[in-house]
Amino acid sequence: MDSKKLRFNSKLIHGGMIHDGFKSVNVPIYQTSTFAFESAEDGEKCFLGESSGYIYTRLGNPTIKALEENIAALEGGYGAIAVASGMGAVNTIYMALLEKGAHMVGTAAVYGPSRGVMEDHWSRFGVESTWVDTTNIDNIKKAIKPNTKILYIESPANPTLDISDLAACSKIAKEHNLLLVVDNTFSSPYLQRPFEYGADVVFHSMTKFINGHADIVAGIVVAKNEALYKKLKSMMSALGCNMDPHQAFMVMRGVKTLSIRVERAQENAMKIAQWLEKHPKIEWVKYPGLKSHPQHELAKKQMDGFGAMISFELKGGFEAGKTLMNNVKLATLAVSLGGVETLIEHPASMTHSKVSKESKLKAGITEGLVRYAVGIENVEDLIEDLEQGLAKC
Repeated sequence: MDSKKLRFNSKLIHGGMIHDGFKSVNVPIYQTSTFAFESAEDGEKCFLGESSGYIYTRLGNPTIKALEENIAALEGGYGAIAVASGMGAVNTIYMALLEKGAHMVGTAAVYGPSRGVMEDHWSRFGVESTWVDTTNIDNIKKAIKPNTKILYIESPANPTLDISDLAACSKIAKEHNLLLVVDNTFSSPYLQRPFEYGADVVFHSMTKFINGHADIVAGIVVAKNEALYKKLKSMMSALGCNMDPHQAFMVMRGVKTLSIRVERAQENAMKIAQWLEKHPKIEWVKYPGLKSHPQHELAKKQMDGFGAMISFELKGGFEAGKTLMNNVKLATLAVSLGGVETLIEHPASMTHSKVSKESKLKAGITEGLVRYAVGIENVEDLIEDLEQGLAKC
């Protein structure tokens, strides 16, 4: 049966599956650096692109290819390129789609290193960037310049959980001949598929929800069409930030349970967000599932669920947040997200520490903001843990 015609949960299990001569139920790990050719002529055809044979794992590998086909099918894209990390995905996109003198417009409250590497390193090579609140379409319009090449959206945004209107962003991108690039890490393809709203490139840190077990670092870039796929694939191969076959095998194992993990985690998140919103020591709570979220209706329209990420601020500010993080016993004080375990962190001093204080405040990343990545534990235990921690604040 054609895996592209399967429904989502069936794609999770069967998408990209290799049927080898041994009838293996799981995709085998082709742990090899290089591949033998049948003849000199066969090798020539492979290098000329006239054969689909494998050459060298940096250029392609059956285990990695299986994962790429799986994620491309889940996102609804033409093809995917698996890379060693989420930042490998970011830099592959920057290198492939931008050049000296080019400009990009991006979501201000984006993952810290995605912005930091642009401002600190790509700027040295003449690439310009403007970071705005992309929930306001007028901000995007005002930021576009004659040399703008890409519109880079993260929605929900990290860590503010702001929701940008992907369809509206796509419309603007097309009007100005820009490529719309979407970081879909916070949602995963289970909750949001940006190609359905006009995106050109979608990427993930698969370290997060797609793998889901906090044991692998990985990234992936998915292209809408063949031309973009070839451009991105060629750049990744040149950069050498390819994934390892064992890494791909581990991610494929994790992706099979994506839907049930996300369902459980977001069910917990909704209950925790509602509880936090009523707590006397909480200043505000940002969770797309709450009616108080400014883009709640957009999230309902654009996403198939509200996810498992919560941001909140204590009335006592940074010191109270620090006290909470030092006193939770079940949630783990660590960066990252999307795993089966609940994590808590302080963006201003951790994930976004390299973003200037002024830029953080403009993006809504306050000094006291706490990011809470909800796992699949019993929600009653998570709430009790927060309650005893908040009692000390």
